[in-house]
Amino acid sequence: MTLAFDPLFRDLNRLATEMLGSSRVPQGMAMDAYRAGDHYTVEFDLPGINPDTLEVRAENNTLTVRAERATRAADESEEQVSYVTAERPRGTFSRQISLGDGLDLDNVSADYTDGVLTVTLPIAEKAKPRQIKVGHGGSHRVIEQGSS
Repeated sequence: MTLAFDPLFRDLNRLATEMLGSSRVPQGMAMDAYRAGDHYTVEFDLPGINPDTLEVRAENNTLTVRAERATRAADESEEQVSYVTAERPRGTFSRQISLGDGLDLDNVSADYTDGVLTVTLPIAEKAKPRQIKVGHGGSHRVIEQGSS
């Protein structure tokens, strides 16, 4: 019974998205984030994005990524386009990630290849684990209160 109504719900969802959605409202983007060695990597799926519209900003412990995918009608001004099916999201995409302390925000790097934006966030030197030497064998000193 559910399968019979599935196309109806899909069409209603598409219609609601077209009517209520707006290219001015930023949409989310799928991402993966992981740590590898002394850096974190965040990968965003952004197929079909013009690399000139990508904006990556790291400030106040927040990573902001924005991109835009324009509609075909906006790309080709000489001829009006009439879509038969339009299922790929268009407009502005935006995502903000809160970053913890201990990252080197001055050395963040980003690369866009094959529809994937990869942002590398190195861990700051002060936040990396380090070995602490432990003393032993009675190397302590007693301080006595002097009389004056």
